[in-house]
Amino acid sequence: MTTASQILDRVLVLEMVRVTEAAAIAAAKLIGRGDEKAADAAAVEAMRAALNELYMDGTVVIGEGERDEAPMLFIGEKVGSAIGTGPKIDIALDPLEGTTITAKAGPNALAVLAVAEEGNLLNAPDVYMDKIAVGPGYSPNIVNLDKSIAENVAAVAAEKGVPSHELIVCVLDRPRHEKMIAELREIGCGVMLIPDGDVAGVIATTNPETTVDIYMGSGGAPEGVLAAAALRCVGGQFKGRLLFRNDDERLRARKWGIEDLDKIYDLEELAKGDCIFAATGVTHGSLLEGVKTLRDGRVTTESVVMRASSGTVRWVKSEHRKADRLG
Repeated sequence: MTTASQILDRVLVLEMVRVTEAAAIAAAKLIGRGDEKAADAAAVEAMRAALNELYMDGTVVIGEGERDEAPMLFIGEKVGSAIGTGPKIDIALDPLEGTTITAKAGPNALAVLAVAEEGNLLNAPDVYMDKIAVGPGYSPNIVNLDKSIAENVAAVAAEKGVPSHELIVCVLDRPRHEKMIAELREIGCGVMLIPDGDVAGVIATTNPETTVDIYMGSGGAPEGVLAAAALRCVGGQFKGRLLFRNDDERLRARKWGIEDLDKIYDLEELAKGDCIFAATGVTHGSLLEGVKTLRDGRVTTESVVMRASSGTVRWVKSEHRKADRLG
């Protein structure tokens, strides 16, 4: 059982929803406009402004990139209205998870945030991570990156009490996954290909309504930490291993204090202790409804916010009468 943090109080849980709502509403104005950078910049700016209104001494540990790569919400940036005096909180964020799908008005774009006490979120370098995830209710370590695809599928199918070919596996639709997809189809699994947004893909394993049994494949390491924070709150299993394409990426990992480059990370190593995860839908998806602007000017959002210590999941539907002033 995760102990409730004295620093992450209940008020902060709902405050986090305000932050993701602000980013989602800002990005939604650029849905389908074909400009990924503008949509991302709008979400980043809105999220930063909302974070800076909160009473905390926050540090961005997973953000938009390193200081020299990102104009704001860079790794190491301090946010909050009480820097030096308020509660010390580490923040992992993706103001717009699914920039391409937002630009093309595709499904499952989210504004995402996870917070924990200082030092409790892995400072993941911006490299790829090999991931595998399942929802709650399975034996510990039922899936692992050291096992073959067929072994992982067979283990989950056996515990679920169905043949392997009845499982649905969610995979990012990328050329690098062609061999994995072919192998899964040879087993007979249904393969749900998603164009983008692997945080939503991992979380889909925890929701029976999505019918997704396993998430597999490689995606961004920062998104792995965000997804791990969500699974810490609702149950489920996640394994991640950093993937390095060159020496430059290995050096970057060492700079962040990562010594064992082949380590397989478990949920608790990616997001420790009590943590809060919040997400607001930007475009309509399997997890959340997207932002809608009604004829009378009202804007509606749907969000989810979860906390590890209590296991509480709140689904928040909001109506914003003045979308430029969130309350």
